[in-house]
Amino acid sequence: MSMTGELNFFLGLQIKQTEEGIMIHQQKYIKELIKKYKLETAKTNNTPMGIATRLDEDLSGTCIDQSMYRGMISSLLYLTARRPDISFSVDLCARFQANPKESHLIAVKRILRYLKGTDDLGDLVNRKSTSGMVQFLGPCLVS
Repeated sequence: MSMTGELNFFLGLQIKQTEEGIMIHQQKYIKELIKKYKLETAKTNNTPMGIATRLDEDLSGTCIDQSMYRGMISSLLYLTARRPDISFSVDLCARFQANPKESHLIAVKRILRYLKGTDDLGDLVNRKSTSGMVQFLGPCLVS
């Protein structure tokens, strides 16, 4: 049995093929995250983290469910491959997975609200660098 047709979804990525190129985005994945964490009616944010935000261990803060927080961080880390705009914020929040506090959860929810407002951003694959970075796998350049 042979399968033919356009590829539409692959590992949580939505793929749309046009004459200009291939558009890759994770809009559906983001919408599912927003629904899972009950942020459908939440306002969106223009940035993933406020400029005055300073996260620390927050030893006197209220503890939250560690497994839920880790799940949120894992989902966001998956998105960072296609969304470098959230990488710094997610990495910062990921540092507190061992003992997450309410202040850390607020920061993670802000990232989700930012994604909610920017879920239609995509990456048009045209083999040009958009990050200004190169990546190596061992001694080999990966494009």
